[in-house]
Formats: sequence, structure tokens, C-alpha cells
Amino acid sequence: MHERLAAGRSVLLVLHDVAPETWPDYQPFVEAVDALGEVPMTLLVVPDFHKRNALEQDAGFRRIMQRRLVRGDELALHGYYHADDGPAPRSLRDYFMRRIYTWEGEFYGLSEAQALQRLEAGVELFQRLDWPLTGFVAPAWLMSEGTRQALRQLPLHYTSDPQHLYRLPDFTAIKAPGLVWSARSAWRRGLSKAVSTMQERRMHGASTLRLGLHPVDMRHDFSRNYWLDTLQRLLADGRTPMTKMAWLASRPVP
Repeated sequence: MHERLAAGRSVLLVLHDVAPETWPDYQPFVEAVDALGEVPMTLLVVPDFHKRNALEQDAGFRRIMQRRLVRGDELALHGYYHADDGPAPRSLRDYFMRRIYTWEGEFYGLSEAQALQRLEAGVELFQRLDWPLTGFVAPAWLMSEGTRQALRQLPLHYTSDPQHLYRLPDFTAIKAPGLVWSARSAWRRGLSKAVSTMQERRMHGASTLRLGLHPVDMRHDFSRNYWLDTLQRLLADGRTPMTKMAWLASRPVP
């Protein structure tokens, strides 16, 4: 198995916003990755995507996730609803983060009690389904201080932002740079490719490189082909594919 090869350089393939309604977007890409051989992925699973996609009510999706686990993928908790349903923003900074940067920063404005309630519900869901759970990633990587405090109370091993993984409960930062696209329009896709190409060159010497994919990337040949080509190029360059938890476990603990 590739994940046993902890030494050297690695690539972490991470699929965001995994839910019953988004899996059809991912399916062709996942099949293409599977055809490459043993390439484990980290799937960021949303328990009830936008409050209309409760995965407990979709037996077919749960069976697919179970097969992914058997294949060697990792399932991580990715928010609970992946929708910002909090009170209206009260400052210009909050307005920018919650209405311009994203409308899906679910954990950006939550208090410790609110965050803990949703996190515990997600942990309990994984436990009911007998799915191993070691990581949590907030939608859009946005976390309030209350969310950070809540995470310190739970049996989770890591969380992350765009450039780091953090060991829990003490939030020890480990550099893990990543590439991510904004693919909602043609100009965004073109700009994302140019920026990602420059970032990949700059990060060539990094011990690991994360590829952060979203469902919208899969809806356009241009972006979907970029991710598959990039993955194949990194594998050909000698990088070992790993899940986030496997990579974290391979790192020395201070």
C-alpha cells in the first residue's frame, strides 16, 4: 500500500463537500483516479449538506462511502450543514467573510456551545455508522475562536487551513501547502490555473502538497482535467499519495 511509504515527498488528494447530491459530480473523476492504481483520498463529508441532504437518509451514498473506506480512503467531518445560517453579519469584516468571500462559512460565527453541539452531532453520526473519524475541516476553512475551543474537547486528531494541518487538541501547526481553485466562471478557472501553476513551481520542494478539489471543479472539463493531470504529474515526480491522517501520523511528534 502507498500509505505505508511514509518517507519522502507526498501528495494528498482531498475532495471537499462530499454529500449525496455532490457525489455524481465527483464520480467520473474518482473512477479515473481509481484506474491509476492505489491512490487513497481524503473525503470531506458533510452530514446534511445545506439542510437538504441528510446522508443518514441515503443508503446508497452510505454504501459508497463504506466501499471507499475499504479501498483505503479517509472520511473526515466537514462541518455539519455547510451553510452559514447564523445571524446577519454585524461588521464590515464579517460581511466580507460571510457574504463575499463565501456564503458557506458555517463555523465562522459560532459560539463555543454552538460549535460543540454541531461537532458532537457529527462525531456521533460517524460513530453510529461505524466510520473511523480523526479529522475535522471547517467549510471554507473558517473557524471562530469558539470552534477552536470546542475542538479541544473532542476525540479528534487534526484540523486544517489552506496551508497547514493542526494537531489537536493543542493546534500544533504543521506546514502542508495546498492548491485550490475558484471555478464558478470561465475567467476564474483561467486565473486559478495560472495561479496554481505558479504555486506548484514554488512548492516543488515541499515535503507534501495538498490538492483541494470541490464539486464545481468537476462540472467543467477544463478544471477536472487540470486536477487529474496535476495528480498524475505529481505521482510521476515520485510523490507518494496519502490520506491526511496517514501523512500526519508519519510526521514526528514534537
